Amino acid sequence: MFAPNENRYDKMVYNRLGNSGLKVSAVSLGLWQNFGFGSDFATAEEMVHTAFDLGITHFDIANNYGHPYNGSAEENFGKILDRGMREYRDELCISTKAGYEMWDGPYGDKNGSRKYLTASLDQSLKRMKLDYVDIYYHHIFDPDTPLEETALALDNAVRQGKALYVGISNYNRQQTEEIQKIFKELRTPFIVNQPSYSMLNRWVERDNLDKYCLDNNLSLAVFSPLYQGFLTDKYLHGVPEDSRLAKGGAPWLEGQLDDIMLKRLNALNEIALSRGQKLSQMALSWVLHNKAVATVLIGASRPSQIVENAECINKLDFTDEEISAIEAVLK
Repeated sequence: MFAPNENRYDKMVYNRLGNSGLKVSAVSLGLWQNFGFGSDFATAEEMVHTAFDLGITHFDIANNYGHPYNGSAEENFGKILDRGMREYRDELCISTKAGYEMWDGPYGDKNGSRKYLTASLDQSLKRMKLDYVDIYYHHIFDPDTPLEETALALDNAVRQGKALYVGISNYNRQQTEEIQKIFKELRTPFIVNQPSYSMLNRWVERDNLDKYCLDNNLSLAVFSPLYQGFLTDKYLHGVPEDSRLAKGGAPWLEGQLDDIMLKRLNALNEIALSRGQKLSQMALSWVLHNKAVATVLIGASRPSQIVENAECINKLDFTDEEISAIEAVLK
């Protein structure tokens, strides 16, 4: 039977989402990879236990995680809860998302309709054996569904008691502003946007999404803060044979690891070492240094990665000289 670390809350940092009463761990565990069908269940369970032992309380998932066996990550997470963690449900912040293709036919494709979002949440709750999720996200902006319909579907999930708060993911600043206006009229507890953001992917700054959220009582929960592993010491000398990139698991990154990128990564690594951090830890600390960011969603394939990355909270401050040196590398 699982018995968590009694000192799990001693070191982790907890940040408030928006101006709500909900706090999340500064480091969250994302279950996109290595938790679905075909993954080693024992390792997946150990990673969840390791995260919780470190004070990580926020576990982020989505209906389609486990592709091509959509829903399998939620099913496995439900099994992990059953095997000793369900009694700690009230210590966990569990979020799920819906928006990408999920099941056959027009009602399960990529959309934000009331029918899809309602049905998907019911499915997710059944797979995880939960009465509610803490945060329910619309996973991707849908230009073919009226934004008011999407907002009403999320609001309805809260009114039905199936979600406590709502969020959006992959929405830009303008889309965020538009849906927030609707949520304000509905008095929906809308508290978070989940975009990609990292040292190598700074679109939220160019879009002013981070500034908008900071000024309008919203927080960012950031995914891919390590740019699919580029911002680790794994890629400092090229593409290793055992990496996702080498195995074709990240086709959108192909061709990016050129001489210029390698020089940039190694320069960032030198700055990290001078701070007493690994590159991955500094990259996470840097993202959390943005005041709009409440939490970084890390992925993992083994428990030791979670332990290593969680240590980023020990050095969240940067000197002006360090920021300048990082900016010089990234320009």
